[in-house]
Amino acid sequence: TLNCVKLLHPWPLSLKTNSWNGPTQPFLRVYPWTVQADRKRAFNNSWFTHFTWSEYSQSHDSAYCFACRHFSLPNTPETPFTAQGGYSNWKKAMYKDGGFKWHEKSEGHVNAMFAWSEYKKNILTDSSIRDALDQAYIKKVEENRMYIKTIAEVLRLTAMQNIAQRGHIETEGSQNKGNFLIELIARHNPLIAKKMNASGNAKYLSNTIQNEIFECLSDMVRESIIQEVKESEVFSVIADETKDLKKSEQLSLVLRYYYNGAVHESFLDFQRASELGCLERYGLDYKSNLVGQGYDGAAVMSGRCNGVAARIKAEAKYAFYVHCNAHCLNLVIVDSVKAVPEVDCFFILLQKLYVYISGSYVHEKWLSVQRDMYKDAPRELQRLSDTRWACRYHACKNLMDRLLAVLRVLHEIDVENSGERSVEARGLLIQIDLTFIATLAVFRKILAGSCFDDLWQQTLETAKNCNVAVEAVEKRTQRGSSRLSEYLVESTVGQRRCKEGDKDKFRIAVFYPILDLLNEELQRRFSKNNCDIMRGIQALNPKGEIFLEERTVLRLACLFDCDVEDLKHELYQTKKVIQRKAQCGTELSSILDFTSFLEPYKEVFHQLFRLCRIAIALPVSSANCERSFSALKLIKNHFRTTMNDDRLGNIGVLSIERRRARSLNLDAFVERFTHQHQNRCIQLS
Repeated sequence: TLNCVKLLHPWPLSLKTNSWNGPTQPFLRVYPWTVQADRKRAFNNSWFTHFTWSEYSQSHDSAYCFACRHFSLPNTPETPFTAQGGYSNWKKAMYKDGGFKWHEKSEGHVNAMFAWSEYKKNILTDSSIRDALDQAYIKKVEENRMYIKTIAEVLRLTAMQNIAQRGHIETEGSQNKGNFLIELIARHNPLIAKKMNASGNAKYLSNTIQNEIFECLSDMVRESIIQEVKESEVFSVIADETKDLKKSEQLSLVLRYYYNGAVHESFLDFQRASELGCLERYGLDYKSNLVGQGYDGAAVMSGRCNGVAARIKAEAKYAFYVHCNAHCLNLVIVDSVKAVPEVDCFFILLQKLYVYISGSYVHEKWLSVQRDMYKDAPRELQRLSDTRWACRYHACKNLMDRLLAVLRVLHEIDVENSGERSVEARGLLIQIDLTFIATLAVFRKILAGSCFDDLWQQTLETAKNCNVAVEAVEKRTQRGSSRLSEYLVESTVGQRRCKEGDKDKFRIAVFYPILDLLNEELQRRFSKNNCDIMRGIQALNPKGEIFLEERTVLRLACLFDCDVEDLKHELYQTKKVIQRKAQCGTELSSILDFTSFLEPYKEVFHQLFRLCRIAIALPVSSANCERSFSALKLIKNHFRTTMNDDRLGNIGVLSIERRRARSLNLDAFVERFTHQHQNRCIQLS
């Protein structure tokens, strides 16, 4: 053990006080001189080379011994080189019996030099050990980060491909541990194999770690989407609901916005709650920037009183509700016909016929009867769909054309007396009456009053061909007044007594109510605000007949609180600019082209550019939500029904937004995971 001398007096400030920085050896051009033995004498910096232990104090103009100052043993006699004043007799500095050489031979100095040498060895050894430890630690951290990065890359791949990560049994002896490819990679990567075969439980392969990795990756995707939405300023929310295989309601949330010259509809999450909390959680200013909301029309989503649309509109005044345009007109017809009991029963019976005819035994007979009765190829009855009205039209058309064959099949099965099948056929036969055929004829033709007589005539002909009873219509008879009963009545006046026939009853009970309800549904679903929005969008389309028509554009502008006076001036100037550009061959073909055209001048045409972005951001359809349901079915399939909602939403983002997921920087992911993950068992930083 080294016992360094305790400093009993302060050394000059120009000398170093620590032992690890070495002697103080300033190389000066000129050192201070003093007159000694009638000559000017001064310190010589060449002495630093000959006596490496020497050091010089500029404040005292004296020489000292670094080794003796720091490493002298206790009780070592003091010399001029260890005294507070130092050595300054430059005349005798190089004498053999005095000065530097004499001090170098002293016993105290020799011991101090030995101690200093040992100290330097220890310092070098400690430094080497520290360097070695630091290098080993850095290497270990790099290996751990590469390991986590590889796990994340595998999980990202499985999420984008919609395949399960984990198997049913994941014990060591399991022959099928799922599609988590880390073991396959370990066979070809010694580093991964080393980490997986290491002792302890820090393998980072558990479902909990997987969930944390999925959360980090999906949050990075969401942040890129949110950043684009914030830069675009205005956006719309599109949502739709469906049930997963666990019968849990899942809400698909999509954001629509204009960014970088293109329209984007980006999936954000699957959620159970249908509130605004998700928008607030992601830092979106929906109260000012949400300009539209599009849903599927379900009561929970678009109800006037309790629906989400009404609640959002109460907080975000610009968030106009736009029904999915792919379904809007279709649902006008669906809701109208369902409100008429006779028509509702008609379509229920139509679906029952489809289900019955589609049975294996009945279907064989159905094909056989058609081949016997018709020369052309057999036809199939169509299944009904609320969201595909064309399917209902084809269902009515095929049944009308093959009604005689349907009746024959039902009659043949009825007379077979084959139990439940025959009973069901008999029940269907009874319900195919004149009203059913009339309704069938109506929904095959255009619903217009002028064609009602033709429809009724076709109904009678079809009923006659199919031997369906037609009730005789009593002629209208005149009824005389009771007060004239005792008189000779040559002619009568007053009320007419009439028994309504099937034709009049059908016209009043079915045909007219359908037309009335169609009109009501059209007015409800295509409100004044919605019509103003659609006409305003058309006025921003360069190919539209009313392109930049001031009155129409201003109606749209008033809905979103634009500065009308500024907008009028901008419209005038924009028309002039477009005319000049047209002379140069620049042609705009869509509202997207028009918006991109205005973007370089957005500070000049601020109001018009904002309107264009709003028009683009407004919802069109819920098709992307429907596509997300397809991904939902692939992710949460029959083998993965126990998946929790957070994992489902995170994997859903990586699957649906796979373009963004594929471009993620996994080094940035490791940094994020390092800060978010708690209780780390391996060093990542």
